[in-house]
Amino acid sequence: MTPTALRIIFAGTPQFAASYLEALVASEHELLAIYTQPDRPTGRGKKLLPSPVKQVGLNAGIPVFQPVSLKGETEQHQLAQHNADVLVVVAYGLILPQAVLDIPRLGALNVHASLLPRWRGAAPIQRAIESGDKESGVTIMQMDAGLDTGDMLATLACPIGPGTTAASLHDELAETGIPLLLDVLGDLPAYQSRAQKQDGTNSTYAAKILKSEAIIDWHKEAVTLDREARAFNPFPVSYTIVNGERLKVWEAKVVSAGNSQHAPGTIVKANREGIFVQCQTDQLCITQLQLPGGKALTAEQVLNAKSDLFCTGTRLGGP
Repeated sequence: MTPTALRIIFAGTPQFAASYLEALVASEHELLAIYTQPDRPTGRGKKLLPSPVKQVGLNAGIPVFQPVSLKGETEQHQLAQHNADVLVVVAYGLILPQAVLDIPRLGALNVHASLLPRWRGAAPIQRAIESGDKESGVTIMQMDAGLDTGDMLATLACPIGPGTTAASLHDELAETGIPLLLDVLGDLPAYQSRAQKQDGTNSTYAAKILKSEAIIDWHKEAVTLDREARAFNPFPVSYTIVNGERLKVWEAKVVSAGNSQHAPGTIVKANREGIFVQCQTDQLCITQLQLPGGKALTAEQVLNAKSDLFCTGTRLGGP
C-alpha cells in the first residue's frame, strides 16, 4: 500500500453501493471485508439472490459477511478483528450502533445521496424529485448513532432538471460521488479536521417509498403527477387503471391547459405525441407506458395496437 492507503471495511447492499465498492476495489486502498444484507428471495420462484455488493465482493475475492444485525457482541468482535482504519457505509440498510462506529481507527464514513441536512432517511433521491427540488447531491459524512445526523466532511451538488428521473439521478450521483469519496479517503484526517456540523432545524425526512404511493390521483395538479412519475421511475412506477387493467406510466410531461370542463382522469385526446389526460389543473401527456404482460412502449406504439383503450372521453381510474 502507498502511505495514504487505508485499510477499509465496506458496508452496503444495492447497486448504488456496488458502484462505490467497485471504485474502491480498483483504488490504492486495501479492502479487508465487505458487509451486506442477507440474500433475499426474489421472483416467482422466491430464489435467494445475493445483493449487488455481495456479487462485487465475491468477484474480487474479498471476504463477505452477512449478519442480520451488528448489535451483538459476537458480530462486533468479528468486525474488530479486521483491524480496519475506516468503515465506509453506502446504503447498507442496517442500523449501526455507536459501538460499531467506534471500532475503526478513523471511525465510519457514510455516503448519502442528498445535500444534508436536506432529506435524511431511506429515499433521498426519490423525495427530492417528488418535492420539486432544483438540486440534489452527495454528502460524505462522519457517522454517529443518529439518522444521517453526523458531521459533514464534503458535499457535491447535482442539478435536478425537468426530465430527471430517480433512475437517472441515481446513476449521476453514483458517478459524481465516487471521486468525492476517493478524495476524502486520500486525505481523511484533514477532511475530519474541517468537518461541519449539520443544522438540524433545516432537516427533512425522506421516508421509504411505498407501493401504495404509486397509484395516480388525477385530482392532483399535472405538475405534481409529473414529479411523482419521475420520482417513482424505476420503482414502484406510477400507474392508473384503464378498462380494469393496471397501466404503468413510465414517462410523461405537463401540458398547460388550465382548468377544463373535463373531469380529472378524462382522456382529452390521444395521438402520436402521447395520451393527454386532464388533471385538477393542466394535463399530463403520457409518452411512455406499459400494459400488463407487455413491456414499456411509446404512446404511439401502444395506440397502434390498443387505440380502443384510449378513446377521447375515457376515464382513467384512481383514488
